[in-house]
Amino acid sequence: MRVLIADDHPLFAKTIEAVLAGYPGIEVVGVARDGREAVRLAFELAPDLVLMDLEMPLMDGFEATQRIRSLDLPTGVLILTASQSPADADRALELGALGYLTKDRIASELHTAILELAARRAPAPKSAAKLALARGRARG
Repeated sequence: MRVLIADDHPLFAKTIEAVLAGYPGIEVVGVARDGREAVRLAFELAPDLVLMDLEMPLMDGFEATQRIRSLDLPTGVLILTASQSPADADRALELGALGYLTKDRIASELHTAILELAARRAPAPKSAAKLALARGRARG
């Protein structure tokens, strides 16, 4: 699984890259610091998956997700964000994201989410995102 990380916080992006390096079969092929760069790198690198933050400069993760999905690449987008808003989750999924994971769930759920998306490669139902958000609030 070839992964592109799109996050404007360099320390967070490096942390995710280090976490993913510990999992066999996952290769980080690039890191984008803003939405515009995420779209460009998705086009150039054609990763299997983009881990997309929502709040980024130049172009937010919503627009970047929509543009990546419009490129007609086999690239999926998993939103990886601090936002626990069900409205944000719904909007991201409507724009073509395969899933939505809050940053506080990374340690326990990121690897599993990537593997599930790799196996499924189809848009998640809106209710799944709401359930993930509800589970996160219940645990946190």
